[in-house]
Amino acid sequence: MESWANLDFHLDLSGPGGLRHRLTASLRDAVRSARLPPGTRLPASRSLAADLGIARNTVAEAYAELVAEGWLTARQGSGTVVAQRVSPPALVTRRSAEPDAQFDLTVSTPDVTEFPRAEWIRSTRRALTAAPSEAFGPGDPQGRIELRTALAEYLARARGVRADPERIVVCSGFGGAVGMFDRLLEPPVVVEEYGLHFHRSLWTSTVPLAVDDHGANTEQLPDDLRTCVLTPAHQFPLGGPLHPRRRASAVEWARRVDGLVLEDDYDGEFRYDRQPVGAVQGLDPEHVVYLGTSSKALSPALRIAWMVLPDRFVDPVLELKTDREQHVSMLDQLTLADFLSSGAYDSHVRRMRLKYQRRRDRLVEAVSPYVNVSGIAAGMHAVLETPHETAIVETARERGIKLSPLSWFRHEQSDDDRSGVVVSFGAPAFPRALRSFAEVLAACC
Repeated sequence: MESWANLDFHLDLSGPGGLRHRLTASLRDAVRSARLPPGTRLPASRSLAADLGIARNTVAEAYAELVAEGWLTARQGSGTVVAQRVSPPALVTRRSAEPDAQFDLTVSTPDVTEFPRAEWIRSTRRALTAAPSEAFGPGDPQGRIELRTALAEYLARARGVRADPERIVVCSGFGGAVGMFDRLLEPPVVVEEYGLHFHRSLWTSTVPLAVDDHGANTEQLPDDLRTCVLTPAHQFPLGGPLHPRRRASAVEWARRVDGLVLEDDYDGEFRYDRQPVGAVQGLDPEHVVYLGTSSKALSPALRIAWMVLPDRFVDPVLELKTDREQHVSMLDQLTLADFLSSGAYDSHVRRMRLKYQRRRDRLVEAVSPYVNVSGIAAGMHAVLETPHETAIVETARERGIKLSPLSWFRHEQSDDDRSGVVVSFGAPAFPRALRSFAEVLAACC
């Protein structure tokens, strides 16, 4: 690395040709690729020559050649600067041939522009000030005790989860949490016939369970299987909550077969027609694993998820969390612990709940002349029931709107043939896209 206007910068002087030719080519490549962006002030020729251990004239001649070619500019008293007119070529990627979507209304997209930056910074400062020195050493595979304690209090109060810190394991994302159970439990696993693709891809094999307006039909759970995955608070994507009778039926099944229910508390904090229903885990903590994440309420960039485990699974899960596994940032864990304990998390959820509720109301009003909106008033997405799924998705794409067809979420073994589109009203683009989307429906329905 070479000193570069008080910064370190790498120049590769290897290759064929004389030293001046190699230096000129290396500098030209650095400017062309934008490693040296327009406006960058280069070091004086004497300084660079000393850093590189070469003659000053060699550097001066390389600079002069690049000035003549238009890559650099040089003025008396201002030094040598990368020319402003030079811009890097557009990167060619696999997606370059695809039309750019002006509005992305695909599902599972929270409004990340609403991330509570100021409150998060305050929690970070408090967390760093209070952190013990040992917190900066190797991480605890189970997660920081400060976060597990804060989660136990919050989940008990807000979601009706029966937990203590010793039963909570912090993971790097929801997929990391579920992936460990694929190594602990025998396949196949029962999953809802409509759901996120990664819910199915995380398992070696899955079988579908029918879903209707009352959520998954848990009364059909087979006694020859021992694991099922449910989204009881707000079934994804169809939007129905799990009926109380079916909640009880899921627990009774797990007890009968000595099985396990994995409860993905999808959108559990975002219900608008009434107070959110408590977690199924509260009915039987020894047969239900509660799975939660910061992705919806805060940001998927945090990559913080948590499991509340039956006692018999704590040690087996921790044995799978080896030293090689990616642990969640200690600083993010401590910050989230403070964010929860200070009440900032509750305040943020309440604010976003009101914002998303208003957006859903606007969506229902705008589309009501053309389609029906299914599911309860909850979450960040809605399913629009329509036989014109393909036409709507294609027309929307032509007009710069990216949508998710309902068929994308159907299990490959399911024979259910309902049709519709899934729209995220939580997406940052939603307020600007709503009018255009309504015009798409008017043209197709």
